Amino acid sequence: MPASQPALLPLLEPEPDRIAHPRNLLDIFAIEYRLLRPRAPMPVFQVQFYPFTGINTTIRLRDGKALVRLSDLLEGAPENVLRAIAHILLAKLYRKPIEAIHANRYRRHLSSEAVSRRAEQVRRSRGRKNVITAQGRYYNLEEIFERLNRQFFHGLLGQPVLTWSAHTARRMLGHYDAAHNTIVVSRVFDRPDTPPYAVEYLLFHEMLHLKHPVQVRGGRRCVHSREFQRDEKLFPELDKVKEYLRKL
Repeated sequence: MPASQPALLPLLEPEPDRIAHPRNLLDIFAIEYRLLRPRAPMPVFQVQFYPFTGINTTIRLRDGKALVRLSDLLEGAPENVLRAIAHILLAKLYRKPIEAIHANRYRRHLSSEAVSRRAEQVRRSRGRKNVITAQGRYYNLEEIFERLNRQFFHGLLGQPVLTWSAHTARRMLGHYDAAHNTIVVSRVFDRPDTPPYAVEYLLFHEMLHLKHPVQVRGGRRCVHSREFQRDEKLFPELDKVKEYLRKL
């Protein structure tokens, strides 16, 4: 007798009143578009992964097409994360409210240790840091670093790259870039009427980021931990600095 053959199940067409399970990125964007705009004509989606320096996502409309670029760091992300990204991009494009469940899911994914580590590696390999000089016209960041390192860190902090910013930025007064191990201080403070304690505090604040790296707690990035804030209060002229920055 011939060997028994396994029974073949019939292929079922999806019911017309139900959303089919997404098979690829185009399906995901089409589904999220229809959920946001049930009766509007649907554009033609073009979705691609792109080697951005960071975890960027973009969407724009052109000639009836929705052109989407997702960071290649998101390639292989779980389907629910990709759906969250599609929802967020489309909601922003059409000025719709972003559902909290999608925002939280995307944030948790970006904050995961694996993704954060990979993003930092990519920023380090693909990105370039615009390093000008530590020697400003009036203040030398390397000299200030050495003094603060002895005073507050027992001389134990390794010196990162120190530089004044290329422009006189007033919104970002200073930042520490862990990917390039660089501290940048806004050039707006490199002038004769800037009190020394203001420059010292800005550099001290960024040095604390070396001592207290960013932590991930409950899916959220904690940049200024309790330990960070505790050590920041050790700066002797903190109140004067805050008052100066408010006036600035």
